[in-house]
Amino acid sequence: MPAQNQSAPVRPLSFAPRPVPLSATLAVNEAIARKRRKGEPVLPLGFGEAGIPIHPALVRELESAADRGAYGPVAGSAALRAAAAGYWARRGLPTDPSAVVAGPGSKPLLFALLTSLGGDVVVAAPSWVSYAAQASLAGAEPIRVATPPGEGGVPSPALLADAVVRARARGRAVRAVVVTLPDNPTGTLASEETVRRLCAVAREHDLVIVSDEIYRDLVHDPARTVPSPALYAPERTVVTTALSKSLAAGGWRLGVARLPDGPFGHALRDSLLGVASELWSSAPAPMQHAAAYAFAEPPELVEHVDRSRRLHAAVAGAVADRFTAAGALVRRPEAAFYVYPDFGPLRDVLRENHGIRTAADLTHLLLDRYGVGVLPGSSFGDAPAALRTRVAPSLLYGDDDERRRAALASPAPASLPWIASALDRLGEVLADLAVSVTAGEPALT
Repeated sequence: MPAQNQSAPVRPLSFAPRPVPLSATLAVNEAIARKRRKGEPVLPLGFGEAGIPIHPALVRELESAADRGAYGPVAGSAALRAAAAGYWARRGLPTDPSAVVAGPGSKPLLFALLTSLGGDVVVAAPSWVSYAAQASLAGAEPIRVATPPGEGGVPSPALLADAVVRARARGRAVRAVVVTLPDNPTGTLASEETVRRLCAVAREHDLVIVSDEIYRDLVHDPARTVPSPALYAPERTVVTTALSKSLAAGGWRLGVARLPDGPFGHALRDSLLGVASELWSSAPAPMQHAAAYAFAEPPELVEHVDRSRRLHAAVAGAVADRFTAAGALVRRPEAAFYVYPDFGPLRDVLRENHGIRTAADLTHLLLDRYGVGVLPGSSFGDAPAALRTRVAPSLLYGDDDERRRAALASPAPASLPWIASALDRLGEVLADLAVSVTAGEPALT
């Protein structure tokens, strides 16, 4: 390599890189990590990680395929696509393996899908932070539509129709709506009736439905079924899922998409594979092997998922109780490991005592003064003045795998000493928020 010419003048670039903020969920995780490195105690309630150990059977399968270093088919291995097809068939969605496309996580699959579809994208308000961000990165406009009361993850069908008509009237090409069943950030599950009505609107207004069902196996009531739009509008619904939530393999980055049958679905597959071939070539072969084992659902993994579902339900419910006791409005969590409290009833006291006017003000106070990391609802598309926060209690299960395994095995995980201590600390913090300034500084610092 030639030596640098020391006499050449340094000429600064005349432009700056495109400003792209760090995803809010990852940013709060890094902020919590910084406080921990300083030795400060924190309650990590901001990052949506499942918080349970990887099952040894998955580790075994990954190890057995560690020597697979060759590129594979862009769509994924035949074994993985067949296993994913079987997974969906057992949930009432008969699937041909040719309709399955694998990728390095459902997140890049979503971006590739939005790139293939083109046009603007309707997302629920609130909804997971990356839906709107990815639409913007793909050059589209995210159109936020409120959800029905108590039903997160699915835009209100009536408001959806109105939003599409208005957007098209101003020249926008709206082509897709993204839904989450069950929902992140609210931990709720939309009703069958709402999903049916959404599908009718999608048909009337010629929309593709992208249904993110990554939490479907973590519905707290195992007797309750997930009303996938693929049941009611199969010709226009794409379903995505991954290993990261039910099996806590977020770091493994492996997801799958189920594409609709028929001419449109076949054309979408061709486009998606073209995009994928330029972005990731093929998903990691060792991960695909382990994922094929996971989607085949051997009994040991079914039991593992069932235990994790019960753990999430118990701890999320206990956390919801702490917020309710403090005076916040809380919809009881129905799935996954999220709670979405509304501090609206405490607005006056929070403004008087702490100068809080927005959800961001509230979450900054919680992290800076109390070491409690949560996310503002505004990160998920809520209005900034709405005092809602997303709380993810799943990292309270333990600081090591021994404690996490104990939490999985416990019939009453919220009573385990380390979890009970975290819940007590949370209760103290929430109570302290309402301490009057006339009584002096808050007791907890």
